[in-house]
Amino acid sequence: MARALPEQIARAIADAESVEPDELDVCLEDHVPTDAIRDLVAHDSDSWRLQFETPDHVVEVTGNDRILVDGERVGTFS
Repeated sequence: MARALPEQIARAIADAESVEPDELDVCLEDHVPTDAIRDLVAHDSDSWRLQFETPDHVVEVTGNDRILVDGERVGTFS
């Protein structure tokens, strides 16, 4: 994995807002435990899905390497 998944999720949210990740008004850890994200990625199965809300977005990360923001596929990870 080139970048850790929490950083990739932050990048996906930033891309949805057309800003850089360091310009986001939201901290990912305020909305979902990043350790839980890392644990899911380490899971042997790909049949998981994590969905959480930030003040402006609904973010979904799936075990088949998709990152969606407000229902739109914004990125992938692997």
